[in-house]
Amino acid sequence: MGLDLNLLLPLDALLQERSVTRAAERLGLSQPTVSSALARLRRHFGDELLTRVGNAYELTPLAERLAAHTAHALGSADRVFQTRPAFEPAHAQREFTLVVADMHLPTFGRTLAALVRDTAPGVRLRFQHMAPQIARRAQEHLRTVDGMVLPQGLLANVPAIDLYEDRWVCVVSSDTVSSPPPTPEELAARPWVLPYHFPSMGFSPLHGLHAESLEPRVEIAIENFLTMPYLIAGTDRVGVVPERAARLFPAGSGTTVVELPFGAGRVVESLWWHPVHDRDPAHIWLRKTAATVGQLVAAGEAEPPVHHDTPHS
Repeated sequence: MGLDLNLLLPLDALLQERSVTRAAERLGLSQPTVSSALARLRRHFGDELLTRVGNAYELTPLAERLAAHTAHALGSADRVFQTRPAFEPAHAQREFTLVVADMHLPTFGRTLAALVRDTAPGVRLRFQHMAPQIARRAQEHLRTVDGMVLPQGLLANVPAIDLYEDRWVCVVSSDTVSSPPPTPEELAARPWVLPYHFPSMGFSPLHGLHAESLEPRVEIAIENFLTMPYLIAGTDRVGVVPERAARLFPAGSGTTVVELPFGAGRVVESLWWHPVHDRDPAHIWLRKTAATVGQLVAAGEAEPPVHHDTPHS
């Protein structure tokens, strides 16, 4: 095909650094060598890739599209050459990439890192943030990573193991708490803060409100869970998060956790992976380790050393 796969590395470095000098330093090559690679890449794509704007370089529209594809291609190539007929954790040198939400890191991620460090000191973990574009295209993105922590039932025809259960709770400002707890009508009348608000994915703890023919007014949609107190404290807003996330809210956050007055149901956090990893010994080890961590989280033995006095009712 007339392609030189050796150009993938300088292409990635140039797109990430946006500078021949910095790309050369990153690759440990001379500037003329990287300049020559850039010239070949420009001829291949028929595009400048990097264009000077003032004293800096910016990516062309084509280069912007190439940046994501290049990173994925290098990641896939890296996993190909890391594959071995057997996996010995104590001697392995490998990196695993997992996509998680912010609330998973202090419990699941922290405990997984500790267990990996004890049993496989040469293994690196890379945690990617669960961004909206990843969540919406989860099945496609699984081709480029080793796993993704998402609630049970969101994906189809993709292998997964259940890690631990959680339940949805309601978060309100401490100075707006009423007794008894707010009714569905009262909650529906308030503005809402919802994490990962993707109606098309069917990921919503508000089915109970919908069953009452009530439609909450979503005022703010966020891409995380742990920033919620900062958007709710001192306001009339309402939020909903898994209970384990609420436990991680900082001391004196100005928020209170209350029970939802409708059946919001439980959420089962699961580890999903692409079928290509099914028989990979290293990945089998990773899944078993993740399952062990899930059991520790479920038993309450993976909580971070966070102590706060946020009132719960």
